[in-house]
Amino acid sequence: MTITYDPKHTAYLDEADVRHELTRVYDICHGCRLCFKFCSSFPSLFEMIDAHPDQDAGRLTPAQQDRVVDECFQCKLCYVNCPYIPTVHPWAVDFPRLMLRTQAMRQQQHQIPARQRMSNQIIGRTDLVGVTATRLAPLANGIVGAKPGGLLRKALQKVTGISSVRVLPPYARQRFSTWLKLRPKTRLDRRQARVTVFPTCLVEYQAPEVGHDLVKVYEHNGIECSIAADVGCCGAPWLHSGNIDQFTKVATKNVAALARHVRAGTTIVVPEPTCSYVLKRDYVDYVGGEDAALVAENTADACEFLMGIHQDPSTRLDTEFPGNVPTSIAYHVPCHLRAQNIGPKSRDLLALTGAPIRAVQQCSGIDGMWGLRHHNTAISLPMAVKLGEAISSTGADVVVGDCHLANTAISDQLGGVVMHPLQVIARAYGIAPENE
Repeated sequence: MTITYDPKHTAYLDEADVRHELTRVYDICHGCRLCFKFCSSFPSLFEMIDAHPDQDAGRLTPAQQDRVVDECFQCKLCYVNCPYIPTVHPWAVDFPRLMLRTQAMRQQQHQIPARQRMSNQIIGRTDLVGVTATRLAPLANGIVGAKPGGLLRKALQKVTGISSVRVLPPYARQRFSTWLKLRPKTRLDRRQARVTVFPTCLVEYQAPEVGHDLVKVYEHNGIECSIAADVGCCGAPWLHSGNIDQFTKVATKNVAALARHVRAGTTIVVPEPTCSYVLKRDYVDYVGGEDAALVAENTADACEFLMGIHQDPSTRLDTEFPGNVPTSIAYHVPCHLRAQNIGPKSRDLLALTGAPIRAVQQCSGIDGMWGLRHHNTAISLPMAVKLGEAISSTGADVVVGDCHLANTAISDQLGGVVMHPLQVIARAYGIAPENE
């Protein structure tokens, strides 16, 4: 049995070794049970082990072990709660990365069903799909925006594996990078910093309005913005589906490009928490080396960077908000921001406006694409319902969240628009939304 989360280790993809490590970790988790509330993986695990009189995790079949893996959606909240993580305990339990290791082993051993492998191939190619869908936005949105549960969505489910009952975010007619390229260059009165925006596939193809307001808020505060035009999707869909070859290929290319931007004197800023997590943590594990470490050390969540400007005595963030400030805000805290252990930077930034804020920490059950896959609907949709109820109970007049896919799930439950924190800050500064 090898306790390793290093994808380059010779035993990383060895099935017998992985199965033994699953038994070890499952036994520890069964004895602890602190994570029972985070996802269905743990209740399922405990139920299956409790069914045996001796409660021996070694009695689980491979299929039962894999059920726990399939129900894990990489929320990363184990890092928030687990007392046995590698940095603090000799047992070195890293549940999320063990799940990734198992998925990679199953992928390598051809244990993933053929239909799911096909779905993974489609879902993983976010840039190809995004480029095509934005060029054909009316047609693409006619499909993804069709009535949930209708015939068109059922046909899409059959082809892609995307649930026919989940609401999907539409595609923009103009990509964020195109907008930034065509936009007249803004002259800054006093440049305080330079950043390179890693737009993520969501902002690039589906929510460019978030990128618009990011750039305008940053420029309002003397921060010069450029774009990492020579990079693509962070690769999270490949990683989470177990295809580490494709993930490493994407990550290696992105690391090389982003490292050049960092060496040119910029910080990488990311407006989506899953993608900032990948750049900060996963690239170090799967690519490694000086460039990956450099990128990780110089990557910041978009709100995290602004709070750094505010807290640095040598720079200044504008805290005058003459525009539209909400009466109250319900702020959804994404799991992948909590797992970064950087503190509630988005909430702190919103608080500068003076608006009262109620933070909601209920998970959306999305994790990139996991919650949108049809075979996960029975687990993921109730989590979205619970999140909607938690937000509704706050009575806030504006709902805000950093994760666009989680925001789509919230909007599905409550109706109305869910804003990114930077959109709230832009309106509070008096910056009008971009006309599209």
